[in-house]
Parts: sequence; structure tokens; C-alpha cells
Amino acid sequence: MAVELVESPDGRMVEVQVTGKLSKEDYEYFVPRTEKLMQNGKVRILFSMHEFSGWEMGALWEDIKFDIKHFKDIDRLAMVGDKKWEHGMAMFCKPFTTAKLQYFDQSEIEQARAWLAED
Repeated sequence: MAVELVESPDGRMVEVQVTGKLSKEDYEYFVPRTEKLMQNGKVRILFSMHEFSGWEMGALWEDIKFDIKHFKDIDRLAMVGDKKWEHGMAMFCKPFTTAKLQYFDQSEIEQARAWLAED
């Protein structure tokens, strides 16, 4: 599995750590757990990409469906990566969410966590 979830104790924040290529099965794991957190209000997500190589076609469709369904359910989204195209992807995502979105380099992951924790 290319996805690992780490939920904060208060349920307000979730870290999604991805490696390799995301599959539809990864979304079947990720989406229900994230939607459960969203039942208590908006969430903050740290999307950490390490050696990330994108999406399989089925996973890309699942991602689009998730983004449309949860357009207003994410308060802040920190995207953490180490490749130029990942930074570009973060900028591409901005029109598809009402979340405050910021990109961080992998070396700045602690700053990303701090930014998500701000009030």
C-alpha cells in the first residue's frame, strides 16, 4: 500500500504519507477514514509525498471524486514534496478547494505541521 494515515489525537488533523504510485485501493483505504474525521467538522490535511510517482488511472478518478465531494470540508492543506512537479501540482489544486493551501519542501515538514496547527 502506498498510503499511510496518521491521525492527530484531537481528530482535527491527518497526515497522509504517500510513496510510489497511488492506486484505487489506496483511496478505498484513505477516503472512509478521512470522511469519518470530517463528520466532526472541517479537517486539516498534511499530504506528504516521498518518492511519489503519481496516480494510476483508477486512482486519479477517485481523487477527482473526493475533491468534488469534499470541496468545503478541508480547512487547511499542506502539501509536502521534493520535486518541482509536486510544487506545480499544489498550485494546480488551488481552484478545486476552499482550503488554505500551501506547499512545503520535505526539509520543511515541521513548518508544515506548525502551519496546520495555527489558529
